[in-house]
Amino acid sequence: MRRSLIISTALAAALVLTACETTGSTGSSMEDMALPGGIKLVEKVTKKGDEVVIPYSKYVLPNGLTVILHEDDSDPLVHVDVTYHVGSGREEIGKSGFAHFFEHMMFQGSENVGDEEHFKIVSESGGTLNGTTNTDRTNYFETVPSNQLEKMIWLEADRMGFLLPAVTQEKFEVQRETVKNERGQNYDNRPYGLIREKVAEAMYPEGHPYSWLTIGYIEDLNRADLDDLKRFFLRWYGPNNAVLTIGGDLDKMQTLEWVNKYFGSIPAGPEVADPVPTEVTLDADRYISYEDNVSLPLVWMTFPTVHVYHPDEAPLDVLYSIMGDGRTSLLYKNMVKDGYAVQASASHGCSELHCQFTMFALPNPASGKSLTDLEQIMRDSLKEFEERGVLDDDLERVKAGIRASNIFGLESVRGKVSQLAAFATFADTPNYIQKEIDRYDAVTKEDVMRVYEKYIKDKSAVILSVVPKGQPDMVAAPDNWTFPGRTIPEASDDDSALALRIPADDFDRSMQPAASGENPVVTLPTLWRDELSNGVEVLGAINDETPTTAISLRIEVSQRDEPLEKLGLAEITAAMLNEATQESTNEELSNRLAKLGSSVSVSAGSRYTTITVRSLTENLDETLAIARERLLEPAFNEDDFQRVKGQTIEGIKQSKTQASATASQVFTQLMYGNDNAFAWRDAGRVDTVETITLDDVKAFYDTYFKAGAGSIIAVSDLPEKKMMASLAAFSPWSGDAMPQKELAPFPAIDASKLYLIDKPGAAQSEIRIGKRALPFDATGTYYKATLMNYALGGAFNSRINLNLREDKGYTYGARSFFSGSDQYGEYRAQAGVRKDATAASIVEFFSEIGSYQEDGISEDELAFTKQAIGQSEARDYETPFQKLGFLSQILTYDLPDDFVDEQQDILRNLTKENVDMLAAELLDGDMALVVVGDKEAIWDELEALGREIVELDENGMPK
Repeated sequence: MRRSLIISTALAAALVLTACETTGSTGSSMEDMALPGGIKLVEKVTKKGDEVVIPYSKYVLPNGLTVILHEDDSDPLVHVDVTYHVGSGREEIGKSGFAHFFEHMMFQGSENVGDEEHFKIVSESGGTLNGTTNTDRTNYFETVPSNQLEKMIWLEADRMGFLLPAVTQEKFEVQRETVKNERGQNYDNRPYGLIREKVAEAMYPEGHPYSWLTIGYIEDLNRADLDDLKRFFLRWYGPNNAVLTIGGDLDKMQTLEWVNKYFGSIPAGPEVADPVPTEVTLDADRYISYEDNVSLPLVWMTFPTVHVYHPDEAPLDVLYSIMGDGRTSLLYKNMVKDGYAVQASASHGCSELHCQFTMFALPNPASGKSLTDLEQIMRDSLKEFEERGVLDDDLERVKAGIRASNIFGLESVRGKVSQLAAFATFADTPNYIQKEIDRYDAVTKEDVMRVYEKYIKDKSAVILSVVPKGQPDMVAAPDNWTFPGRTIPEASDDDSALALRIPADDFDRSMQPAASGENPVVTLPTLWRDELSNGVEVLGAINDETPTTAISLRIEVSQRDEPLEKLGLAEITAAMLNEATQESTNEELSNRLAKLGSSVSVSAGSRYTTITVRSLTENLDETLAIARERLLEPAFNEDDFQRVKGQTIEGIKQSKTQASATASQVFTQLMYGNDNAFAWRDAGRVDTVETITLDDVKAFYDTYFKAGAGSIIAVSDLPEKKMMASLAAFSPWSGDAMPQKELAPFPAIDASKLYLIDKPGAAQSEIRIGKRALPFDATGTYYKATLMNYALGGAFNSRINLNLREDKGYTYGARSFFSGSDQYGEYRAQAGVRKDATAASIVEFFSEIGSYQEDGISEDELAFTKQAIGQSEARDYETPFQKLGFLSQILTYDLPDDFVDEQQDILRNLTKENVDMLAAELLDGDMALVVVGDKEAIWDELEALGREIVELDENGMPK
């Protein structure tokens, strides 16, 4: 809940509620003597008592590599993580973005792994992989079936010890373009995307490594050369600056033998010391601003505080929760509840060297409040806190949330491994999870008031205003600070750091390890079926690895049921079920849920409105009582309605500033026509939402929210009988389902046209290409079509992505896919590309699709598809929410419980002839083409494509 440094994904399935017993080692035990290659056992943590611990054994190799092993045989999986203690915080001024750049380079092959082979090897092993970089660390990870572990260890060792011989100028240039595309897509071209960069520049002194973002500055990337990158790698990417963490269904001694074989000979790098935090202070408030492609302005106030694991971090986290965490917070009460802001929140983001206490708000235009007004409300809210003090509920909410998040974390091996790696890197011990809980449990009211006085009260902050382009007068206050630029030091010609460290081996590393044994046998979840006394169908499964419950209560009512003149009605009705009930205010409901560590949320989609419940099983009945209250007793207050309606309208306006969302929306309208409500945004259009009244919401609810349209999916450690007893809370629900609306006819697709939506000044263009295709069918042609597309655009190393991203450097990512519902479906290819490569990217898309449609799949691609998809099943049913998704498919499409067995048979028997026939049939025909981009910059090249250009507005209507 607190920071980005510690990975917050689930802590995982074998994290156990126990006290830990730690056994240390000085290197003289019998276990040490039996370990290969001089590996030393550092400590062994096992379960004993009632504290929270992830059992593990920690080792160190002679070259300094730390190894952590966690055994969990609940699923036939292993997760491998290599965390290097290097992020952008290790970079020098003028060389920003190097750590993140190397994250990309580490996927480009090494001496014994071919160019672009890394993704292919992991994918065809049935695995998934990625890498991430932040200010303080870079990590690379894979989740694979357990028989693929040796191969993953070989892969990670090869890029640690043998990367540089495979680095070429061509790879360097392509990845430099890819990183530029990533920056364009995620920062420069995204509304509000530069907030953190602007705040960092104002917050930190020149040269502080947090004064630039992990992505870096484009000018630094342009200035860098291959030797700069090599120096950075040789300085930071040695085994003595890394933690290798492996968890899952593994044999500990065999794993250590593999680790020693592949990592043991890699020489240690230069000595690495932990960075030392330095205090950051501001001598006065710094007001800054910038103009952006946004519909709403924003005010952002950030105070410098401490650093991660500082004693004051935990009470500052409680303070941010009081100020701006959800509907119980002061900012919600004073801004959102009163209609002054459509959104207001607080956070306390912590990293290794520094933390930031932040509040932000976006004004509701209907209120007439300015950014100046919102800044004053923030400051008044701090004063209100000072007078109000800390309540018992404030502490109880935070502590319950910490406990619940740790127990929810008992659900995936990836989560446990990531947490062990992060604690080992930053807390100096993997065995920190109970200490993490304890330090929050120890926070007192006095602690919270003390840190408020010390770090926030009367202290200076950075106050950033983001305003729509052309409206500089909307800032909270005139700028009183300007970024002075950076002083870039002279480049060094010292090549002494470029000497390669060459491992000496007694085996052939170029030989890729085979799988160790047959593919693991995957056990499908055991299902049970029942119904409530009111006839509501229930489909359930046991998940006894954790004391948690996940429930999806679905009502078959959605956009399809909206009148075209009331688009957005289904979403607003669902949003109103998240508000007050006849018994409780929404603040009271939020407080009850937070103290239980539970969540209950209502959302609307294209077919279902869904109530999603997550709870510790011990708190399930209390949580379901809140879910029942929301479903059966909504208050439908006028004040809540006006606030929700206003937020919806502003959300629609904001979505129109996002090129990617606009491209997908217009493409969907071209596919299914403006006469089908589901073709529009879930939230509707501004003009239709403006016409919706509270009476409309009440009538929609009264008509469609009936038990006859409902079904429940539940995954829990509770047996069927006890679960049904808890679900009886919904037995009073009644009513018959309404008949489904007929869909309007779909329009013809005109392949002679190119539909262009102008986005002046956009750094990138969004491209959508496709046609209507098949409705969903789990074992028919639709499923076979997804197999056919995998080599074309479904995998990372598909033809489309390798061409546009890896070979051309046009995009951060390109893909194609089939998607389908019960009555309709589509095929789509898409990417966000460099502005200057818009037309070239379109040509490459059609070239790849046409070549595949005409010539079909290669034998190598077919083998890759069968291996990758066939072996991935081991990853499909690990967590409760994965099981919930599996059950949802069964219930939605009335599938047999063993439909995946039929899918496996289809895959095993898939031939080149099958795929080629599907490609010839399903990729043939007219395809629509949509482009969202800077018309002035791309018009001439688009015109040269030969299609008639039809200009549309952001609603997909002709200009």
